[in-house]
Amino acid sequence: MNVIKLDAIDSTNDFLKELSKKQVVENFTVVVAKNQTKGKGQMGSSWDSESGKNLIMSILIKDILRNIDEIFHLNVAVALSVVHVLEEFNLPKLSIKWPNDIMSDTKKLCGILIENSFKSDSKIESVVGIGLNINQKAFNNLPKAASMLVVMQRDFDLDVILNRLIFQIKKNCSLIVSNQEDKLWNDFHNYLFKMNVPMPFEDANKIRFMGIIQGITNEGKLQLILEDDSIKTFGIKEIQMLY
Repeated sequence: MNVIKLDAIDSTNDFLKELSKKQVVENFTVVVAKNQTKGKGQMGSSWDSESGKNLIMSILIKDILRNIDEIFHLNVAVALSVVHVLEEFNLPKLSIKWPNDIMSDTKKLCGILIENSFKSDSKIESVVGIGLNINQKAFNNLPKAASMLVVMQRDFDLDVILNRLIFQIKKNCSLIVSNQEDKLWNDFHNYLFKMNVPMPFEDANKIRFMGIIQGITNEGKLQLILEDDSIKTFGIKEIQMLY
């Protein structure tokens, strides 16, 4: 396993993508940085992290997904990997907030950003970025953010968590390769944030409405029951949960 450790970088995802363009990079190569100046989240949002306090990593994953229809399998596998590692450290009330946030109760501990590229030989190569708040104490102007330290009131060893994460990601990816992704999906829905709970949502036009989460489709869309009992699916850019 190849782990590249950096003091500071603009983005671990960008670094790994550029490295992959220049040379053959071993599967499951990991880039870790103490500080990231241009961290990215979903839909172009930024990811801010106190230097040296959190786990900022990207991992190259290839030869796992067979076609475009399986893209969200990887999201499911990685999100579950984070949850299972956090369970090892007794974090309470863990859930996965669609599409890729890991929660402890109503506080966000981790964000995941997966960037996929399609090669000329039809193979799919993915760079998985993970930002896990571990030993950071304060989150200015981020009332919904927390860290493992804030929740558990103790420090954690970043390298131990890194190694456990890599192990779990490999383990869950092997289930995709062996056509056992149904196990991942069943587990994923068991952890889904606010599953079967009436919740307010806001669409792209800022119109608010109530819905009940029924699950996530294979394409990664959120499936809701609306107030008129109709069922509708929404993409990442089409809807926001208000909680």
